[in-house]
Amino acid sequence: MAKSSSRASALALLLCALSASSFHVAISGPPAASPGGKDDFLSCLTKTVPPRLLFAKSSPAYGSVWSSTIRNLKFLSDKTVKPLYIITPTEPCHIQATVSCGRKHGMRLRVRSGGHDYEGLSYRSDKAEPFAVVDLSKMRQVRIDGKQATAWVDSGAQLGEIYYAVAKETPKLGFPAGVCATIGVGGHFSGGGFGMMLRKYGTAADLVIDAKVVDADGRLLDRKAMGEDLFWAIRGGGGASFGIVVSWQVKLVPVPPTVTVFQIHKGVKDGAVDLVAKWQQVAPSLPEDLMIRILAMGQDALFEALFLGTCKDLVPLMNARFPELGMNQTHCNEMSWIQSVPYIPLGKTGTVKDLLNRTSNIRAFGKYKSDYVRDPIPRSVWEKIFTWLVKPGAGVMIMDPYGGKISSIADDATPFPHRQGMLFNIQYVNYWFGEGAGAQPNQWSRDMYAFMEPYVTKNPRQAYVNYRDMDLGVNQVVGDVSTYESGKVWGKKYFKGNFERLARIKAKVDPHDYFRNEQSIPPLLK
Repeated sequence: MAKSSSRASALALLLCALSASSFHVAISGPPAASPGGKDDFLSCLTKTVPPRLLFAKSSPAYGSVWSSTIRNLKFLSDKTVKPLYIITPTEPCHIQATVSCGRKHGMRLRVRSGGHDYEGLSYRSDKAEPFAVVDLSKMRQVRIDGKQATAWVDSGAQLGEIYYAVAKETPKLGFPAGVCATIGVGGHFSGGGFGMMLRKYGTAADLVIDAKVVDADGRLLDRKAMGEDLFWAIRGGGGASFGIVVSWQVKLVPVPPTVTVFQIHKGVKDGAVDLVAKWQQVAPSLPEDLMIRILAMGQDALFEALFLGTCKDLVPLMNARFPELGMNQTHCNEMSWIQSVPYIPLGKTGTVKDLLNRTSNIRAFGKYKSDYVRDPIPRSVWEKIFTWLVKPGAGVMIMDPYGGKISSIADDATPFPHRQGMLFNIQYVNYWFGEGAGAQPNQWSRDMYAFMEPYVTKNPRQAYVNYRDMDLGVNQVVGDVSTYESGKVWGKKYFKGNFERLARIKAKVDPHDYFRNEQSIPPLLK
């Protein structure tokens, strides 16, 4: 059945590619600024893309399509700069047509896969400008090759759909990516992507072995055709800077028949300060089969763990390495790996079927920031951190330990550079609730971020690109091209020394900066 399905897909793609040959335009210059460009762009598109897949602002369905995967309510506002058009392709040739028509008629593109971009840059602009959105939600096939332990995954698929498809094929395989099932593959893989198996298998991008990309000239390229530089750049260099990734081929990973999850709450009165101070030294040095992350909120720290093994093996390991936590057999929840995937974010009520739910449960306004920690934070500082967690409007600190596989890979192996010597990552999550566009942003995450400055990485103060944060800086456009100097301000924080290589690759594959947003990689043209 899998073979016949892949053959059918291959045939469909072949027919699509053949029909695409009539519209592909080889373009070597910047996007045109033709008279009546908007209407010309739409007319160009309708020659290849079925009208049912195109939504102009005048379309009755435009509003629902645009808002369908917006995860941050602060962007559901009349003040948000929205796209003139939304294209919902179902075939690679539709994407090729959109790029070719966009270049020809001066219409820039943004790309949305799951809508989890924390700053909404996949579907909005920070400043008024004409643009269209390529919404990949209709391209979400997952094709598993169990014998080769690989999968081809469309960028519009969500992580839950990958996990579900892999486990349906075989319980012996899994895939290491994010905890939230509704995250889109395209953005997640493009930024690195990690979850509860990061210490065992690294990032999702580390397991990408091929991809199909539509470049700025509208060409559909696989790894061999795009070359190793571009293939390196798309695996952690951030989404939608170099082209539109249509699909990814990934290596699947072995998982045991039984895994164990525990979730232990410790309050400040129960010694949470001492435990977190101890955790930051223990967790990154544990065997790579064990991941213990912390969610700290108010006066409580939740120690949440995934162990790739049984309770019988986990209890003595915890007693030997982290006895202070007091973990015992009563804390064990044994299950299959696929059952652990919904269990971790949803608890005991979560089911495997929930992984196919494309609707997010979170309906809130939000601001997010991130940090990396290389040296243990003093206990006295943790005491102060817990006082920050009870301030008015306080949010959550989510801390993921590194070590193991993610830290064993060279910093320049992919654009994702936060590896060797890193203890843990921090995500500051700030939700607030309010009616309509009038809700005011909550300052807690920014103030907390300022307090943490002495205790985190420096020169640069590192951040994770998938926790996008426009407070770090935005591109300045000069002569219709984003400047390298403005991009370097935020880019070094996300990519460290890899930023310059990313900018040089951008100059080779998209020198006119067609694919751009406020934090896209700028071309280094020197």
